[in-house]
Amino acid sequence: MRELLKTIVDARDDWVELRVHDRRQLQIMVRKGVVESATSRVHGGVGVRVLRNGTWGFSSTASRDRSAIEDAIRSAATAAELSSSERSEKVERLADADLAVGDFVTRDARDLDEHSVDEKTSLVVDTERTVRGSSESMRSALVRYVEIEDEKWIVSTDGADAHIEDTKLEFLVQAVAGEGDDMTVVWDGSGVTGGWSDLFGARSPEELGDDAARLAVDLLSAPYAPGGPAQVVMDPQLVGLLAHEAIGHTVEADFVLAGSAASGRIGKRVGSELVTLVDSGPALVGAPYAGGIVAVDDEGVVAGRTVVIDQGVLASYLHDRESAARFGVAPTGNARAWQYDDPPLIRMRNTYLEPGESSLEEMIASVENGFLLRRGGSGQADANAEFMFGVHEAYEIKKGKLGRLLRGATISGDAFDVLGSVDMIGSSFEWGIGTGHCGKGQPAKVDGGGPHVRCRVTIGGR
Repeated sequence: MRELLKTIVDARDDWVELRVHDRRQLQIMVRKGVVESATSRVHGGVGVRVLRNGTWGFSSTASRDRSAIEDAIRSAATAAELSSSERSEKVERLADADLAVGDFVTRDARDLDEHSVDEKTSLVVDTERTVRGSSESMRSALVRYVEIEDEKWIVSTDGADAHIEDTKLEFLVQAVAGEGDDMTVVWDGSGVTGGWSDLFGARSPEELGDDAARLAVDLLSAPYAPGGPAQVVMDPQLVGLLAHEAIGHTVEADFVLAGSAASGRIGKRVGSELVTLVDSGPALVGAPYAGGIVAVDDEGVVAGRTVVIDQGVLASYLHDRESAARFGVAPTGNARAWQYDDPPLIRMRNTYLEPGESSLEEMIASVENGFLLRRGGSGQADANAEFMFGVHEAYEIKKGKLGRLLRGATISGDAFDVLGSVDMIGSSFEWGIGTGHCGKGQPAKVDGGGPHVRCRVTIGGR
């Protein structure tokens, strides 16, 4: 495939990028004892980008024939020419980049083949049945398993020549408990890049189901959280959610150009000196299974490690080749496309806070009156860095001791103000948001995490 693509682009005088993308996706979902979906889908084709007259043209074709690809190039070129007069700001150039050449595998997933579709289906069915039957208070359960196997070839006229293999897995449990009209809903799960052993390396399917069911039932008898400003210790999942939703989107260069809260703040302090925030494509030593691992982005740029905030100072935005040229910096490998017929957009990969030196026990013992917060729920974050997230588990901390479980807690605030209040960072590290997708015009598999963090937020209760 690469040889065919190279032959085509070598014959071009203008800038052309060809991206062949084959995807096999399996999804099994069971809700209330009913198999709602058990689908295996194959989707593939060729995405074509042309840069002409300072304007992008994009086209795609499901065919791999040379004639079909060349027709798609002509369509993309025509689209660029027709839209050129309507574009107020032209693409003057693309930033030079470390373009990928060779074969790239994000993580070994060969053990996935050792488990049949029947085995995976039985696991989903059995886990849902166990969760639903775990208590008289359990109203319903949902369990979903997803696997996505991608193979890509990316070739461009300026030197990209890459073959990429990537596998991402997800196992998600929802438990709904109730007494009368009172109901609680808890989500738990695992999402990784890699194989079966990575997916269940930290917790087994049984443990994921048991944890979700237990918490949903326990929350029914828990009092509601009080509201107001508070000192809190956030767990790695919540830290990852904050890093991705409330901070990460503000530093995506297209949002920066549109006036996000991070605009114009490079070199300025945006957090305490304890805070170093990173967005990384490659796997991390000691935590190699993150759900958003990217070896090569969808412009063919080698995906590296970008320090976004360095000891509290904003150090970098996240770029594709176009935005990097506009800012006069190197691309960061953040151009991503969900399927072959999607053009690349600036997206995060794995966004996290680096660990510090404190233990969780030390952090809890240091809080006179506050909360330990675990497991983020639904919520929202804006480009102005303001956020509000639900929290599944909130525990009182009184005089350095953990107290009772509380329900209905939310956290809100300005993300950069929260980073400025960070005064202790834990020494351990976990990923926490690898299930599901990030949405920004098209889906993307991402992850976020970090250590436990002590900071100040506004708590919302009933």
